[in-house]
Amino acid sequence: MRNMKTFTSRILFLLSFLCIAGMAVAEELTSPNGLLRLVFTVNGQGEPVYELYYKEKVVIKPSKLGLELKDDPGLMAGFTLGEVKNSTFDETWQPVWGEEKEIRNHYNEMAVTLNQKAQERNIVIRFRLFDDGLGFRYEFPLQKNLNYFVIKEEHTQFAMAGDHTAFWIPGDYDTQEYDYTESKLTEIRGLMEGAITPNSSQTPFSPTGVQTALQMKTADGLYINLHEAALVDYSCMHLNLDDKNLVFESWLTPDAQGNKGYLQAPCTSPWRTVIVSDDARDILASRITLNLNEPCAYEDVSWIKPVKYVGVWWEMIAGKSTWAYTDDLPSVKLGQTDYSTLKPNGRHGATNENVKKYIDFAAEHGLDQVLVEGWNEGWEDWFGKSKDYVFDFVTPYPDFDVKMLNDYAHSKGVKLMMHHETSASVRNYERHLDKAYLFMVDHGYNAVKSGYVGNIIPRGEHHYGQWMNNHYLYAVKKAAEYKIMVNGHEAVRPTGLCRTYPNLIGNESARGTEYEAFGGSKPFHTTLLPFNRLIGGPMDYTPGIFDTKLDFMGDLPHGQVQTTLCKQLALYVTLYSPLQMAADLVDNYEKHMDAFQFIKDVAVDWDESKYIEAEPGDYITIARKAKNSGNWFVGGITDENARTAEFKLDFLDADKKYVATLYADGKDADYKDNPTAYQIKKGIVTSKTKISVKEARSGGFALSLMEATGDDLKSVKKWRN
Repeated sequence: MRNMKTFTSRILFLLSFLCIAGMAVAEELTSPNGLLRLVFTVNGQGEPVYELYYKEKVVIKPSKLGLELKDDPGLMAGFTLGEVKNSTFDETWQPVWGEEKEIRNHYNEMAVTLNQKAQERNIVIRFRLFDDGLGFRYEFPLQKNLNYFVIKEEHTQFAMAGDHTAFWIPGDYDTQEYDYTESKLTEIRGLMEGAITPNSSQTPFSPTGVQTALQMKTADGLYINLHEAALVDYSCMHLNLDDKNLVFESWLTPDAQGNKGYLQAPCTSPWRTVIVSDDARDILASRITLNLNEPCAYEDVSWIKPVKYVGVWWEMIAGKSTWAYTDDLPSVKLGQTDYSTLKPNGRHGATNENVKKYIDFAAEHGLDQVLVEGWNEGWEDWFGKSKDYVFDFVTPYPDFDVKMLNDYAHSKGVKLMMHHETSASVRNYERHLDKAYLFMVDHGYNAVKSGYVGNIIPRGEHHYGQWMNNHYLYAVKKAAEYKIMVNGHEAVRPTGLCRTYPNLIGNESARGTEYEAFGGSKPFHTTLLPFNRLIGGPMDYTPGIFDTKLDFMGDLPHGQVQTTLCKQLALYVTLYSPLQMAADLVDNYEKHMDAFQFIKDVAVDWDESKYIEAEPGDYITIARKAKNSGNWFVGGITDENARTAEFKLDFLDADKKYVATLYADGKDADYKDNPTAYQIKKGIVTSKTKISVKEARSGGFALSLMEATGDDLKSVKKWRN
């Protein structure tokens, strides 16, 4: 007994000595499955430090946490460890729409209170460790000595354990519309200048700054993704790389004065997320971003419906038609121009006749809505003028009869989709917002595509700063008062807020199909979007371009879509969104109605998703089960390299048979030389069937699997590869 007392005394003395010497005792947290381990300490300078391991491999080396404040000693050092609370949480919740019917939210939590005695204040760092990654945030309790404060910079570190391969776009306060670059971390600096391509509004900030979600792969096969969740009343986080020590550090978007956040306690930061696995498919299947957001804020969600739509858009993007009604105006003043006295330019896209053609097509083929851009007065001088009063969002051009067209659409079971381009004049949009939403309700619109092209007004603010992030959410919550769904373009990239506000049905916030009409995108672009941009939420990518060479443009200048036609079909499955556009011209679809059948059939809401194979930058194959249906759809895409996808249909019900319809690249298909070559094949399959399909360069395939009827079993032959 005496020896035990002596041993215990020595242990207590040693622990006391370590604390006095600045070698604090580590606090540890493990994931529910035990594969992830978090270590947290406060070092000798009173700095919070964390590290993360997966299967005992280093994911994040010791990394410091803290915030630098303006005119304040800051929340960086001088902390002592206070109370540590551990807990476990496990629930299953149902999204209003999504990639699956149910989502499990299971984590172990550690909330660490840090006392800053010199300032007589404290903060909390809350860690949540899931089976697929880590989320953590700063929390600022209500207290006398930390009330109103201004963030000069957040200094959250992510120290990498090696010179990983990264798939990145340049750090920028105003745009994410860049093509991805694949490189080692140490190569980012040398490649940055070439990665920054022109945009209508852009503000790069560092030769090693990149944006999240950032996907990486280690030399020993770990896939690591860095992002944030629940971005509310805070500036968007970028990552700035110390490329000598391979340490990423958070870099917030500033306001017009250079400050990076104005906070009032009690409040929290967004969650910082690290998703990790040795299987790339787990990155795609992760729901950490959604799980770190609050539950749905609305009691009634019956008005929120996934949408498949066509629109008067691609012909404008390509340059065949225009948004503007006339070429006779050097400038426009809102409400002071009588368009009825002006000569139409003959190329205006949003005409009654043209819109009716799209309505007829949507009605005939079961599509929900028709987007019309350029319908309202003001497009003659909207771009690049830093103009405050630019649109009123309610006054149509003379050749666009709002009432007639809405009545015509509704008579055919179709809705029109509203378009609100703000021209980045946010003050103007907010002054018109209620009137614009009421106009939509009065005319039967229930979805709006909003845009923020150009430099923000108020001048000096950035697209991704705290002020603008608050505006985007204000517009979404205001839209909910009118039962309107929002598809925000040029807004901040999503961080899972669609769980809380599911009428945020889509975002652009990345390089979409429109760039194929002029600048082009690399063939591997769409194999990366699910690993990067889509980690935060769905994207309105606008797929479905059949005339990939844009032959309809004739002699007019144009680009070429860097995919095959079948890859365009596959994107409806691989790029998840509850808002999917059949983006091409009606005339181009009518030339390939056998292939268009897949766009008609494919769902936009799902009960299950199976990630069959995936490698960032190379290939993806995903299977999804349609909501409230026994039907499945599979999409597979590849990069600039041809490949063969081989997989089993073991996700199908074992006691059922299905009619499989495969839309595959033709034998001589090639995204550059022969992009529209395709073949369609049918057969009866079961859960034991193996599929083998060749994908051309930047090609792909789409597969529908419909539950077979008795007549199908008599008329359709058994599947043969």
